[in-house]
Amino acid sequence: MPANWFGANPVAEVWTTKPIQLPGFSYERLMRGTSFLRVVGRLKPSVTLQQAQAALTSLDQSYRAEYSSKIDSGFATSFRTLPDDVTQNIRAGFITLFAAVCFVLLIACSNVANLLLVRFSGRRREIALRMAIGASRTGIVRLFVFESLLVSVSAGIVGAFMAWRLVPLVPRMAANFLPLEANSVTSLSVPVLFFTIGLAIVTGLLMGVYPAFQASHSDLVDGLKEGGRGTSGSLRQQRFRKILVGAQVALSVTLLAGAALLITSFIRLSQQNIGFRSQNLWTGAITLPTAQYSDAPSRQRFVEQTLNALHEVPGLESVTVSGDIPLAGGNRTLFARADRDVPPIEKRASAPSHDIAPDYFKTWGIPLLAGREFSEHDGADGQKVCLISQAGAKKIYPNENPIGKTLLVSSLSVPYEIVGIVGDVRSIRVAEAPGMEFYIPWAQESFPFANIAVRSNLKVDAVTKLVQSVMAKVNPGLAIAIPQSMAAVVAQALGQARLMTWLLGIFAGVALLLAAIGIYGAVAYSVEQRTGEIGVRMALGAQTHDVLRLIINQGMKPVVTGLAIGIVAAFALGRLLASQLFEVSAHNPVLLGGVTILLAAIALLACLLPARRATLVDPVQALRTE
Repeated sequence: MPANWFGANPVAEVWTTKPIQLPGFSYERLMRGTSFLRVVGRLKPSVTLQQAQAALTSLDQSYRAEYSSKIDSGFATSFRTLPDDVTQNIRAGFITLFAAVCFVLLIACSNVANLLLVRFSGRRREIALRMAIGASRTGIVRLFVFESLLVSVSAGIVGAFMAWRLVPLVPRMAANFLPLEANSVTSLSVPVLFFTIGLAIVTGLLMGVYPAFQASHSDLVDGLKEGGRGTSGSLRQQRFRKILVGAQVALSVTLLAGAALLITSFIRLSQQNIGFRSQNLWTGAITLPTAQYSDAPSRQRFVEQTLNALHEVPGLESVTVSGDIPLAGGNRTLFARADRDVPPIEKRASAPSHDIAPDYFKTWGIPLLAGREFSEHDGADGQKVCLISQAGAKKIYPNENPIGKTLLVSSLSVPYEIVGIVGDVRSIRVAEAPGMEFYIPWAQESFPFANIAVRSNLKVDAVTKLVQSVMAKVNPGLAIAIPQSMAAVVAQALGQARLMTWLLGIFAGVALLLAAIGIYGAVAYSVEQRTGEIGVRMALGAQTHDVLRLIINQGMKPVVTGLAIGIVAAFALGRLLASQLFEVSAHNPVLLGGVTILLAAIALLACLLPARRATLVDPVQALRTE
C-alpha cells in the first residue's frame, strides 16, 4: 500500500496480523453478535460485483437461519468498491464543489462572450474596410477566432503556472479542516492539467465563434458609413448581450443561495452544545499489552497507578481515564429494561457505552443532573451500577424517575442499577442529536484501550511531555498514541463542513465579482456607444434624472429577468443540498431574499456608475462627434 493510503484507517502507520481475539470478549461473542469487523477482498478476474453481492446475500441468509437469536442476524452485509467506500462521506460535498466550479466557469464564459461581442461590434468599421478590399467572411471569422484562441491559450498557460504553484499548498490548507498531514507532498496531476488547459482553449474558442460570426455578417455599407460614430451593435447582438447578462445574474443567484444555505448550516452546526468543555482538554490513547494486562484487576491497577502519578504533577487541573473519547467512535452495547417484558436479543436496542474512571465528568465538564457519581464502593465485586444520559432517561423512562431502576446490559443481560443521570454528549457526530448513552465504572468493566484525559492551561506539547514522563515511571514499555487537544478533535469533526463553507464562500464571492464586472461592462459600453444619442436627448430638453432613469432601466431589465430565473433555480438547488444542511430549510425565504437583494443592489450600483457618467455628457461635445 502507498505511504499515505486514505483507506480504512487514515491515521494508521503500522499494520500487523494477529488472531481475532480481544480480552474481555469470548471467541463466541466475537464471532457472533458483533459488527465492528470489516472484510477487504480482491475479486477474481472472472467475478463481477453483482455476482459477489449475490454470494454475500446467500451467506447472510444462511447465517440468519443458523443464528436467528443473535443481534446481527437481522443485519445485511454492505458491499461496495474501495473507491466508493473511501469517498462515500465526501461525495456529496465534492459534487457540490464541482457544481460551484461549473457555475463560476459559466459566469466567466458569459463575461468573455459579452466582452468579445462588444469588442467585435466596436470594430465594425475595421471589418467593413477589410471586406471592402477583398477579405472573405471566412477569413474574418478565422481572424477573430484566432485572436480569441490566442487569448485563451495565453490565459491557460498563466492558469497552469498558477496551479503548479498553488496546488502543493492544498494539503496545508486542508490540514486546518481535515485529518490530513500538512506536509504531504501533492503534485499537480498531469491529466487534470491538460484537461483544464484544454477546457480553457475550448471555452475561448466557443465563446469567440458567435461574436466573430456576428461581426462578419455586419452590413458592409453601413459599416463604412459609420466613420467615427459609435454603435451599440445590431438588435440581435444587443439582445444576445442582455441574455448573457441575465444568465450571469441567474447563475450568481443560484450559487450565492447555495453558499448562503451551507454557510448558515455550518454556523448552526458549530453553535451546537456538544455536552463537554473541549477547551484546555488534552487526550492521548494507550493500548495495554494483553500479556501484562489480561484481566480487569490488572487494568484497574494500571489506571490507579496512572491517576495517582498524574495527580502529583503540578499544572494539571484534573485527570481521568476512559475507554473512549467523544467524537471518535465508541462501542455500542445492547440494553433492555428489566422491569418489563424483556425482548429477545435480536430485538433489543443498543446505545454507546463508556467505561470511565474517577473524575471523568469533572475533567470533561459534563454535569451531573440527578443521583450520584461513581464512588470507591463501585468496585469489581460490588453491585453493578451505571449512569445514563438525560436524553436516554427521557426516552427509556418517560415521565418516570429512572434512578434505582435496573437495565439489562449486553447480550449476557447483566443487571446494572441506574444511580445517576448526566448531561447529554454528542459522542458520535456533532450533527447527530444526543440519545441514550450509559457510563460504567472502569473497575467493573474495561478493555485494553485506555484514553487519558487531562485538563490543563498548558500547551499540548507540554502536557504530552508531562504525561509521557509519568508513563515512563508507571510502565516504560507503553507509548502514547495520537496526543492531541479535544479542541482539535472538535474542529476536525466540523472540518469538512468548514472547508466546504470556505470554498463555496470563495466561489460565491468570485461569481458575485464576475457578475458585477459583466453588468458594469455591458452598461458602460452601452453608455459609451450611445454618447451621441444621449447628447441629442439632452439638447432636446432631457433632464439629468431622465438620462439616469433611461440607462438604469435598460441596464436593470436583464438583471431582473436573471434574478427571477435564479430564484427558481435556487429552489431546485435547495432540494439537492437538503441532505447536507443542518437545521436549515432548503427553501429558506430569508436567505433567498437576502441573496436576491444583495445581488440586485450590486447590479444597481454597477448600472449607476456608468449612468452617472452619462449624465455628465456635454451635449455640444457629443454632437460634435457626430
